[in-house]
Amino acid sequence: MGKFFVSIVKVIVAVVVINLLASFVYTRFDLTEDKRYTLSEPAVEVAQKFETPVIVDVLLDGNIPAEFAKLKAETIQLLESFASKNSNIKYNLVDPLEDSENPQETVAQLQSLGLQPANVTVEENGKVSNELVFPWAMVNFNDQTVRVPLLKNKLGSTAEDRINNSVQQLEYAFADAFTKLSIEEKKSIAVIKGNGELDDIFITDYLTAIRDYYNIGAITLDSVASSPQNVLDQLKEFDLAIIAKPTEAFTDQEKYVMDQYMVQGGKSIWMVDQVNMEMDSIYAGGGEAIAIPRDLNLKDLFFKYGVRINPVLVNDLYFTQIVLATGEGNDSQYNPLPWLYYPMVFSQNNHPINTNIEAVRFQFTSPMDVLENDYQKTILLQSSPLSKTDGIPRVVSLDMINQQPDRETYVNGNLPLAVLIEGNFSSMYKNRVKPLKLKNTLEEGAENKMIVISDGDVIKNQLRNGRPLELGYDKWTSSFYGNKEFLVNSTNYLLDNTGLINIRNKKVSIPLLDVKKIAEQKTKWQLINIGLPVALTLLFGIFFGYSRKRKFTA
Repeated sequence: MGKFFVSIVKVIVAVVVINLLASFVYTRFDLTEDKRYTLSEPAVEVAQKFETPVIVDVLLDGNIPAEFAKLKAETIQLLESFASKNSNIKYNLVDPLEDSENPQETVAQLQSLGLQPANVTVEENGKVSNELVFPWAMVNFNDQTVRVPLLKNKLGSTAEDRINNSVQQLEYAFADAFTKLSIEEKKSIAVIKGNGELDDIFITDYLTAIRDYYNIGAITLDSVASSPQNVLDQLKEFDLAIIAKPTEAFTDQEKYVMDQYMVQGGKSIWMVDQVNMEMDSIYAGGGEAIAIPRDLNLKDLFFKYGVRINPVLVNDLYFTQIVLATGEGNDSQYNPLPWLYYPMVFSQNNHPINTNIEAVRFQFTSPMDVLENDYQKTILLQSSPLSKTDGIPRVVSLDMINQQPDRETYVNGNLPLAVLIEGNFSSMYKNRVKPLKLKNTLEEGAENKMIVISDGDVIKNQLRNGRPLELGYDKWTSSFYGNKEFLVNSTNYLLDNTGLINIRNKKVSIPLLDVKKIAEQKTKWQLINIGLPVALTLLFGIFFGYSRKRKFTA
């Protein structure tokens, strides 16, 4: 018996010594298979920039549903990982509805700050209730605050998928917030004007989303006719050019200026329609309109870089909906109906730009051919396997809603809709007569990137009472799509030199409890977790008492 107590004393001494050593030497061990708690190097770099406190308020305190409790635990673990790299990063758990005398007013105030709640249905002991949860964090640094969404919704996701998607994007979400707060010198983005591009009010939400990262200005190509060198010099001051749904053809002179901008290192995102068709035209035409080709004089430019946008329409059985009114006056009803020319495009998760994003909504888009040449091309988005092309000119009518599509004709799917092009850019005017004279032109450039998207409306936000709504939100169906996230990721990828965007490729898997098994085996596990420790304690007490009795009666 004496040896037993000596062993116990040795264990206690060892534990005390280990804890004393741990108080002087701090280290962490990540034993998870997916290295969930090991921060990526870019995330560590951005976290270490702060020399004064950064306070993160996590709005997941209080009595929250089980799935959000898991999200809360993973968020805390991640923030502790960040804190281990920089002690200036601290966090608080906050219950936004705690001690609120008027919960509805508090909810309205939070929503006015852009913190949309999640409405969760909770079933417990046969009772069903709805609870509001605010899955957000607020990162505060000096007088700046950045919102961080903790919940990642995707269409058709199960509860387990939703938590996995959310946890998978946590590191990027917080690293992204830290980046916004630590940027000292912003890169610049030019919004190209002069060829009938979208008005600013229709790209307001996208510009709002990126203004924390970048400076934004406008360049008008109209001046190329009178002062091409001045336009190019101004354009070269910007790191990225956004061309959002031009409707008027580019002149050869304008195209040469853009060509030299790209060859000399300027990044670009082209969002163009090769077919002239709008829903407004259908409504104005009594329910039908004619789709015709739109010539932007850009075919040779895109062909040089290995893509060709075909002037046809993508017809997709994976569609989004439009809303039409039926009836008259007070008897009018608004019904969501399928619209085959509005594809719902799901990501293949084959690149940091499109990893773990919601489905993107396209409108009257066209397919692209990806051509063989020296440039590396990545298809970021493509139509579903159940899609086809419809030639133009053609009459597009609302009557197609009432027609059953012939599924057997949808055999040529997976049509490219957004393509990333990378490589050493060379001028499309190489060994050709130049349309105008510019200074210091290049025919061979350095490594560069561009993205071509065959839909100008992918960047267009809707309006309500003349005010822009969030990009990707459809006010008619109250559906959210991933347009904004896709475009912001695209912008960050083209301009990000730190590798932060690559955090999005990190894969984690969160094992969740089976709710059905929990209900079925509740009593069993209660007995194991509560009864077994009590039983073992009693047995140990009986054994210990018996041993002492034998010792002192011997």
